[in-house]
Amino acid sequence: MTSVAPTPGYRHRLAEASIASSLDAVGAVVVEGPRACGKTWTARQFAASEVLFDGSDEQRLAFAVDPSRILDGPTPRLLDEWHLVPTTWNAMRRACDDRRDKGIFLLTGSAVPPDDITRHSGAGRVRRVRMRTMTLVESGHSTGEVSIASMLRGEPVSAAKPAVAFEDVVECAVRGGWPGLADLSPTAAQDNLSAYLDEIARTDVARVDEVRRDRAGVSALIRSLARNVASEAGYSTLADDADLDRATVKAYLEALERLFVAEHAPAWQPRLMSRVPLRQAPKRFFVDPSLAAAALESGVERLRSELNYFGLVFENLVMRDLQVYADASGAGVHHYRDKSGLEADAIVQRRSDGAWLAIETKLGGIEAIDRAAESLLRLQRTVDTSRIGPPTQLLVLTSTGYGYQRPDGVAVAPITTLGP
Repeated sequence: MTSVAPTPGYRHRLAEASIASSLDAVGAVVVEGPRACGKTWTARQFAASEVLFDGSDEQRLAFAVDPSRILDGPTPRLLDEWHLVPTTWNAMRRACDDRRDKGIFLLTGSAVPPDDITRHSGAGRVRRVRMRTMTLVESGHSTGEVSIASMLRGEPVSAAKPAVAFEDVVECAVRGGWPGLADLSPTAAQDNLSAYLDEIARTDVARVDEVRRDRAGVSALIRSLARNVASEAGYSTLADDADLDRATVKAYLEALERLFVAEHAPAWQPRLMSRVPLRQAPKRFFVDPSLAAAALESGVERLRSELNYFGLVFENLVMRDLQVYADASGAGVHHYRDKSGLEADAIVQRRSDGAWLAIETKLGGIEAIDRAAESLLRLQRTVDTSRIGPPTQLLVLTSTGYGYQRPDGVAVAPITTLGP
């Protein structure tokens, strides 16, 4: 597959490497992620022709009448927002079988359709690539010196203090990593994101599986998620907070996850040296921290004055970037918490060999960093490392400052130095 030759104004994305390698390996690649995260623009860097299903009813009607006419064209052929015409899936899959070639189709989707549509999974023919909003490396706000890949290899941490100040980090969280909002002020970006969330509640959650849902109820759940961001809030907690019943919260939350608006970090399940039980609940986040701010109408000034809440939004920012950087290293992201209260905000673990590192997030301050470091060292003593080995790194991730290794072995680095 040829390398990406970007169009003017295009920002390179870390997902490009996965898209390129997947096109070389299988017949079709599905690029999935939230609406407006840049999927179409990135896919166009590889595509030789395209069909935009969200552009007009004509395209959708043409496919219904004659699928082969829409699927025929120079390859890779981009089928943008394919889920709007769900019959695309089986037609595309059959075309891959008939042509027996690599890199035939690129599909983008902003929603996961009902399971029965993709019951013929496409195993061996289709790969999925997850895209999120831009990380701080992709938007130019992180130097990337503190690499997840290098830390998983056990390399020490060192980085100069970046030029990005705390105020800039707050603005990055409020504006988010949406390519189309990158040049807007945080206030203008928040206006757009408020409209984005309103559209999610008004139409998108119904469109995902053709089930009518109460707009006010969906909006109430989104606000509840924002109040409980970076927490292990269960269905009952969210139901009480949003004044909804538990079954409704479960259904609405599943729809938001299928739209790639909400997501969660699963609990890490290591073997322990102690008998302290582990907590099993996932930790809840938005796909981008700006959505939490928009849901509660929290702009830059409000978040700067409410640092306890900004600490949670900051953790959402960290989790977004970690998910992308971990993907690039073939790793997954979890959280850890046991019933004694010992926790780690993030565990990054490589799938191939189990190598892992543990991360605590703190806005800054010597005392807060000291407490986080002690917590990480306690975690290291608690986990049975006989099978997975000791952590390759213990890291306190802050909002600003230098990257360095403490005498106790714990690393400290700002989010503006983190990279893949």
